[in-house]
Amino acid sequence: MLVLTRKKGESIVIHNDIVLTVLSVEGDVVKMGITAPRDIDIYRKEIYDAIQLNNQVAVMDLAAIKSVMLDLDQKKGSN
Repeated sequence: MLVLTRKKGESIVIHNDIVLTVLSVEGDVVKMGITAPRDIDIYRKEIYDAIQLNNQVAVMDLAAIKSVMLDLDQKKGSN
């Protein structure tokens, strides 16, 4: 992990086209602004984690559905 120190109004540039700017610091809360191309998805970490979990559950559900369908096809074929 890269650790940087920035003050209010200072920025960090990532990959030439993403700019993170410290807007304010109040106690242990830091407000940051992000400038990035519109095709870049930006999520808070907890939202990103929830999306990943939902995607994994959806894949598992799809696998379960496929398994049931295969079982039904096999039973139908044996009749």
